[in-house]
Amino acid sequence: MMDKQGVYRFLREQGVEYECVEHPAACNMEEMSHIPLPHPEADAKNLFVRDDRKRNYYLITVKGDKRVDLKAFRRAHGTRSLRFASAEDLASILGLLPGHVTPLGLLNDRERRVKAYLDAAFLEAPGLVGVHPNENTATLFLKTEDLIRILKDHGTDVELTEL
Repeated sequence: MMDKQGVYRFLREQGVEYECVEHPAACNMEEMSHIPLPHPEADAKNLFVRDDRKRNYYLITVKGDKRVDLKAFRRAHGTRSLRFASAEDLASILGLLPGHVTPLGLLNDRERRVKAYLDAAFLEAPGLVGVHPNENTATLFLKTEDLIRILKDHGTDVELTEL
């Protein structure tokens, strides 16, 4: 499983430029709101959810100030009823702890079980997304297009959507 240093190494190997801000651990958007970031408009909120049969898993990544209505998401994307995945599922599938959820955790999904939904708003200027490097003590700002590319290259199903 790729940890924080592994993420940095992987991004360098992939030629992905990023800006890193080290900060105290932040487990949720409320805690993140107290951390001065250079691109607050690019900060991402991530929801790791599963269907009611534990067959399909989804990572929903939206702008930090947005609220996600899971019932509306379900209707729009034709999924079964959705619930938040357990800490055990998060650890076994993405190798992450609660409060550390990030699209970069999808690089740990060896079986490609998780479908990623990315808020299309991240493509708007400046075209950046701010995510944790598999640990909530730093935020990386990288081009949204680079994030999409590395996830797709990994074999992750990524869908841009209006959220």
